[in-house]
Amino acid sequence: MSTRQDGDASPPIGSRNDLIEWFAVGSKPKSDWKIGTEHEKIGFQTDDFRPIPYGGERGIRALMEELIARYGWEAIREGDTIIALKRPDGEPAATVSLEPGGQFELSGAPLANMHEVAAETHSHLEQVKEIGRDLKLGFLGLGFSPKWKIPETPRMPKRRYAVMTRYMPKVGAGGLDMMYRTATIQVNLDFASEADMVKKLRVSLALQPVATALFASSPFREGVPSGFLSLRSEAWRDTDKARTGLLPFVFESGMSFDRYVEYALDVPMYFIYRDGEYIDVAGASFRDFMAGKLAEKLGRSELKTIEPTIADWSDHITTIFPEVRMKRFLEMRGADSGLEPQIAALPALWVGLLYDQTALDAAWDVVKGWTAEERDTLRSGVPRTALATPFRRMKLLDIAREVSAIAHEGLKARAIRTDKGDDERIHLAYVAETVESGRSPAEAMLEVYERDWRRDIDRVFKSDYVF
Repeated sequence: MSTRQDGDASPPIGSRNDLIEWFAVGSKPKSDWKIGTEHEKIGFQTDDFRPIPYGGERGIRALMEELIARYGWEAIREGDTIIALKRPDGEPAATVSLEPGGQFELSGAPLANMHEVAAETHSHLEQVKEIGRDLKLGFLGLGFSPKWKIPETPRMPKRRYAVMTRYMPKVGAGGLDMMYRTATIQVNLDFASEADMVKKLRVSLALQPVATALFASSPFREGVPSGFLSLRSEAWRDTDKARTGLLPFVFESGMSFDRYVEYALDVPMYFIYRDGEYIDVAGASFRDFMAGKLAEKLGRSELKTIEPTIADWSDHITTIFPEVRMKRFLEMRGADSGLEPQIAALPALWVGLLYDQTALDAAWDVVKGWTAEERDTLRSGVPRTALATPFRRMKLLDIAREVSAIAHEGLKARAIRTDKGDDERIHLAYVAETVESGRSPAEAMLEVYERDWRRDIDRVFKSDYVF
């Protein structure tokens, strides 16, 4: 999740047009399009298979301090607490963030091509694995914590998480699971204009269930099979329906930056950030904030003097969690976490589909006839059945094969090669193998659980699913 840093005073919001412009300035020419990849890892202590606490000689803080000492990362703090890391000024703008349950995330720098993304991922994982060996820490490439209950899961000392933890149980049964026990891979991609944004947003929203199915790797809950192949995805279905889902209005006539603003204004807020503190305003909308009604809505007179700023709007947008989130780029949010091949393959899939016009047009042809009911049926089915989910007279696997082929051609058309002559299609290898086999990682994992692990979930901590 996003890490707030203090900076220059933010300008006040003058009108609704300021909110629209906040999105619109993200438009950029194709020559400037970048790829940002975020990936979370579930950490554990290798001697006792317990989750990693924040403090102590082998905690998350110790891990971050070693990254600072050995590799030149710089600390981002709340008071004396290290809550994230960043690269020094002048280097690519990657960050390491502290997730609610100790999930360890790299938010990668905006990079020009998939070869750079793969190199960044590999470098980060090598750093973390080296320190992990010294501290006796390991990391799982799964989408959901396979063993620990929520009370056993450490809570990281990042102040915004306290607000969210209080609010989540009020609006859904899956919110705390989402915060403390899930892990994901996400991809951030650019758009050229409002029209380009609309087409990419529609295509990527419709196809998120395909990504969920291809990367499903979270079949366990508290040591046993959960009945789902992507338990992470299922948790999101009951997190907070006011801020999640497939955004049906995106597919309606008139979709625009302004229409997304209209949606975001009514999404309940979590907090306002002032002077290093998070002020809990959970439940009130940004529309209430803009209208000066927070004090009235929440019955708290101290809120009367707080005026909304552009930074408040930016913070609010980071607390909206649809399957694809629009910020000043589009953020693909449908996939479970995985190992290094999956971390490379997810951005390769979306770059292949969205960054070549012929591929984008072909992908739109695949989904443009789908109804809202069909999209919702796929979204509700894939957490349990992944690629075997029925769709019309076929299975989702058939769509995945078609989509994989389109992405393959899109990457081929980009023709960005390494010194050895390989283009970006090499990073799509995991997807090609998965559609060829017809099954997700979760299905293979369940087979190993029954056959080799003899239903002992502790075996996962010494398995091929460890980085």
